[in-house]
Amino acid sequence: MPGLERYVRPEFEQFSNVASSELTLDQWLALARRLNEIFATDAGISGLVVTSGTDTLEELAYFLNLTVRSEKPVVVVGSMRNPSALGYEGAANLLEGFRVAASEDARGKGVLVVLNDEINAAREVTKTDALRLGTFQTRGYGVLGVIDADRAVFYRNVVKRHTAKSEFDVRSVTRLPRVDVLMVYQGADGDLIKAAADAGARGIVMAAAGAGATSGTQQAGITYALKKGVLVVTTTRAGSGRIAPRRGPDAAQPARSVTDPLTAFERARRIAGEDLSPVKARVLLMLALTRTTDPAEIQRMFLEY
Repeated sequence: MPGLERYVRPEFEQFSNVASSELTLDQWLALARRLNEIFATDAGISGLVVTSGTDTLEELAYFLNLTVRSEKPVVVVGSMRNPSALGYEGAANLLEGFRVAASEDARGKGVLVVLNDEINAAREVTKTDALRLGTFQTRGYGVLGVIDADRAVFYRNVVKRHTAKSEFDVRSVTRLPRVDVLMVYQGADGDLIKAAADAGARGIVMAAAGAGATSGTQQAGITYALKKGVLVVTTTRAGSGRIAPRRGPDAAQPARSVTDPLTAFERARRIAGEDLSPVKARVLLMLALTRTTDPAEIQRMFLEY
């Protein structure tokens, strides 16, 4: 990275050396604890840069966005091309990651994802293409900023809770609870939802069709899971859009009926995933379950984070 010393005095540490898809949830916890430890013990650190493979980068970045408790920047970077490929962009992305992490304007904006000259918020960014360099995008909302020759330029702020304002503390968390993601597709069988509940899932995220529709016998599977005490979060598989919490008399109806065998409390275990992607809703639900099993509290978290 020619010219790096113009911007920062870098220090390097290897946490692990595996493909991003091979990272375990225990390593996620260990990484969050390590980043928090660095911020707590080294007041001279201006920011941190984390390198990651791109396959699961958005999930890792959102997890850190919820668990790193500092106003100082944390920037996650990666590359789409292999270092042996012509036009490898990894060094350029890493240099820009350092520049953003050193920027005073990056403070308080949560964990940032930097690739391809663009700055995106960890909560919002999605990998949209398997191969193209411009794969990381924020659909509907746009980038937070860009990195140009003179400086990193920000155009907006992140309004959802994150990092220093997060309530999630992983210092005493030894294991994240199991949460599975299942997709809605035409004629889907609800047995997979039942199997997840029977296998010990404490939460299930449904990547629903459109604004929350299921198909086949999936509704029966969801009813089965809810009656077993599993929380079910509804998101959309569409790539963007918001799933809003239900309102009205349905939420207050206490009695069972032939058409609706669920009690009011069982129905309350249906959580609206807001505009989070299914994989990020899983991240938030795992962390939420380390603090509470109260559906109302978890719905609040989905509204705030």
